[in-house]
Amino acid sequence: MASGVDRRGFLKGAAAISAAAAGSALAPGVLRATDDLPTAQRDPQWIKSPCRLCGVGCGLLIAIDEGHAGAVKGDPRSTVSKGLACAKGYYSAQALYGSDRITRAMVRRSRSLAPVPMTEALDIVAHRIRETIRQYGKDSVAMYGSSQWTIPDAYIASKFLKGGLGTNNIETSTRLHAASAMVGLEKTFGLDGSVGCYDDIESADVFVLWDTNLAESNPVLFSRMLDRRRKDPGVRIIDLTRRTTRTSYAADQSLVLAPYSTIEIANAICHEIIARGWTNHEFVEKHVAFKRGSLGIGDGTNNDLLIDETPVSVRWRDYVEFLSRSTPEQAQRISGIPAERIRWLASLYGDRSRRVMSVWGANANRNARGTWTNNVLYNIHLLVGKIGSSGNSALSLTEQPNGGSAVHDAGSLTHTLPRGSVTSERDRRRASAIWGIPLHRIDHRPSHHALAMFRALERGDIRFLWIQATNPMQSLPNLSRYRAALSRVDAFVVVSEAYETPTTDIADVVLPAAMWFEREGVFANQERLVQHFGQ
Repeated sequence: MASGVDRRGFLKGAAAISAAAAGSALAPGVLRATDDLPTAQRDPQWIKSPCRLCGVGCGLLIAIDEGHAGAVKGDPRSTVSKGLACAKGYYSAQALYGSDRITRAMVRRSRSLAPVPMTEALDIVAHRIRETIRQYGKDSVAMYGSSQWTIPDAYIASKFLKGGLGTNNIETSTRLHAASAMVGLEKTFGLDGSVGCYDDIESADVFVLWDTNLAESNPVLFSRMLDRRRKDPGVRIIDLTRRTTRTSYAADQSLVLAPYSTIEIANAICHEIIARGWTNHEFVEKHVAFKRGSLGIGDGTNNDLLIDETPVSVRWRDYVEFLSRSTPEQAQRISGIPAERIRWLASLYGDRSRRVMSVWGANANRNARGTWTNNVLYNIHLLVGKIGSSGNSALSLTEQPNGGSAVHDAGSLTHTLPRGSVTSERDRRRASAIWGIPLHRIDHRPSHHALAMFRALERGDIRFLWIQATNPMQSLPNLSRYRAALSRVDAFVVVSEAYETPTTDIADVVLPAAMWFEREGVFANQERLVQHFGQ
């Protein structure tokens, strides 16, 4: 392992180039990862790989010389990024060579982690799993995985826990950042999976960015939007934001809204579309059903159960009545955006000659009412029939590699199986036949969702937890509660990770993890494009 830049230096350098490049069209090119890394003495081998540092899935070419990555450039043949890359992509090779990279297995002895042979560490892990199940039962063992798991990673984990150990105690950090996006899609369209695609960018006439700073979070996609506007001056970019950002400076119109007011603005747009006669009734009658869900869903802080909600069918006039109080004036009082600007936004959606693309991301999806936010944004497009056609798109950006795809493709949530559900006997029979195990081995009862898993750990119901490639001791809400619990309960924690984190600090065993193109994998980006990387 070469000694090179540490994480602080990497982040400092990445921030510098991000500040210079955000919001502009990034030119493809080669950027050496660092002068301290091995340099090529001859022509390197350029390997093709999608970037794994966010959910866009840009295509990269990586220069490999004697097993080391020395340079990165955009892949001009990539349909996603078309030769572009952002600072994270250009600097991605540095992440492999940090001086503090975990390269050996470690076991906690006398309160500190000591390096041990990998075989010894794996033997300890296997022994603790076996003994924990023997003493406390199969549901005392759990795994908490990463939203950046590849699809094969997630599949193997699901098979190991559900098919091998017979427990549904498997969850991922996807619950923290994409659960609302996933449920919003399922409730609206019946299936999780983006209904928009990047190619819509080249056809859209209007981009409405709902509280997402694409210039800095997704600069390659934003560059494509800027290029679309450059080619057609009639194209408009509308920035709805809680603070002024680099996206605001590049937008044609920036509207600053109060926090948590997206739902009211979107409902006011729906109200205005109906009131002005802009509804595409032919599309609605053919493709849309109206449902009413429960409003009393709590705040999720004390309920360990997933909400089992069965929407009730209602009629068009019930929906119109529901929106009757969601006027632009009411939305103005809540959001601070003038009512005339909300009416203007509605007119953009309602104009049948304009193709409209709505884009939103983490700020909408991680809202306490994130599922509702997704639902009402889809409602706008369904009312005017602007969905599923070129340039008409409602695109939720989950902003993580795999975009939550692995959890439904591979069944790595407590209630899921690979393309199925643990509650469905048909799906369990299919899985048991493929895995070659008895049907009864797969439990038909979902166990703990992500936060409930840590509450079960707090209570002592879970005694063994394997955390892979995610950092819950920094990312969980109400974090002090769970850090304190881990110091009190008799629990054994295994962490698979590439660098030390607050989570490795509390681990009993730490296992080194391979990164990105050090290995082979398959993942889906935010538009559901499945890409393979590795040899």
